[in-house]
Amino acid sequence: MSFGQQFLDQVDASAQDFTFPFLDHGNYHAVDVRLHVYRDEKRWAVVIETVGYNAGARSVTDALTGYGVRAGSQLQRVENLDELLDDDGNYVGGKPLRVRGQDLPVEAGPGEYFPEVVRELVPAHRDLLLADEAELRALVPADLPEVLRLESWHHPDVLVERPSREEAFQLIAKVLDTGNPHEYRPTRSPNTHWANWPESGTA
Repeated sequence: MSFGQQFLDQVDASAQDFTFPFLDHGNYHAVDVRLHVYRDEKRWAVVIETVGYNAGARSVTDALTGYGVRAGSQLQRVENLDELLDDDGNYVGGKPLRVRGQDLPVEAGPGEYFPEVVRELVPAHRDLLLADEAELRALVPADLPEVLRLESWHHPDVLVERPSREEAFQLIAKVLDTGNPHEYRPTRSPNTHWANWPESGTA
């Protein structure tokens, strides 16, 4: 079976098991995404990153979902949440968000909806929210080359369609089969910006 078909089979199985990244998840306030494609002649891997805020758990995480490699990991991002949220879970105001040991100021005032405060960190600080090379290589072998990186794409709504039928994922499968990143030439506009998923975090 080709690398591409293995990938398409795995994302469909993941969707059936409810482990596929779902940008409209009711418990998950979408913030940002990134997708990585790795390949050599013998191995392949795809890692999808989804940064989001979980109000119930009071956590900001970068969830790494892996295909062709280990299943993934959850990376905690905002390190001082306890001092940022009031009793209602809104921003207390006047305090920076600490990410990877860096204090990042925001313009939001007291009482602001906290997912919006986190979203203020994008785009200026998105690389602090998303995985660095060491975090990615904890899942992906260090000698497996990255052949494609996507900052946005057209993501499937898995409640109504299988991931394998989404154009972007079919094109990623072609890249995996050929090793040629130029096979990724989508015709559909990206939809991974959080504003396109209005149901996220509404549970």
